[in-house]
Amino acid sequence: MATDKLEISLVSLHSFEEPCISGKNGSGTIFFTHCNLHCIFCQNYEISQQGKGREISIEELANIMICEQANGAENINLVTPTMYAYHIIEAIKIARKQGLNIPIIYNSNGYESIETLKALEGYIDVCLPDLKYYSDEMAIKYSKAPHYFEIATKAIKEMIRQVGSPKFDENGMIKKGVMIRHLVLPHHIQNTKNILKWIKENIPEDVYINVMAQYFPTYKAKEDKLINRKLTKREYKQVEEYFYSLDFKNGYIQELGEHEEEYVPKWDI
Repeated sequence: MATDKLEISLVSLHSFEEPCISGKNGSGTIFFTHCNLHCIFCQNYEISQQGKGREISIEELANIMICEQANGAENINLVTPTMYAYHIIEAIKIARKQGLNIPIIYNSNGYESIETLKALEGYIDVCLPDLKYYSDEMAIKYSKAPHYFEIATKAIKEMIRQVGSPKFDENGMIKKGVMIRHLVLPHHIQNTKNILKWIKENIPEDVYINVMAQYFPTYKAKEDKLINRKLTKREYKQVEEYFYSLDFKNGYIQELGEHEEEYVPKWDI
């Protein structure tokens, strides 16, 4: 469990985010230790579930942001930041006084309280939330997250209220706005279709969406008979066809890969 201390697990220039986030130089990612979800398929389970990381101060976090900017980072990418939101606000205040001027990305699982998000207003430029589950049964089974859909959809609407429509610079790098991520799970194609349909019907069309095919079984997912394998080509074709049938204006849909495991970071711990 996380405490009132601030813990991180990795700082890196990350090149495997969406093109408008990684750019040429990479996204200045800061992976925080622990998570407010308990996903049995988490690719980062060593830090999110097992708590591998190191303690730092708010001042050190601010310095990390400044150093990432000096190293050419396109942005500061706060990965799984929810439990440290108030630490992060203070660190951003310090870093801005020291010259931090690149976009701040709030990269979260979507399971956010409106109170926390309102506290972050004015400090975050880009929101990168997941929208994982339509079914509460799935959310509880796979992430121990009751009422996930209700909470996450309200959070996403609040994010959109705060940061508005996506805005890009002359190089195509996102400077402000929301991008919703959805990871497709094997045997749960209807869940994906329900999520995509809700986004199409409830979210402004200029908001970006990324449908991800990078799932592979890891951690406790290897013990679950429904998600203990990768997606099949048939499953992903169904998702792809449905995605295009909805005529989304902005976003990405990943190709089905073969070596997703290689993209999991090596933790600096």
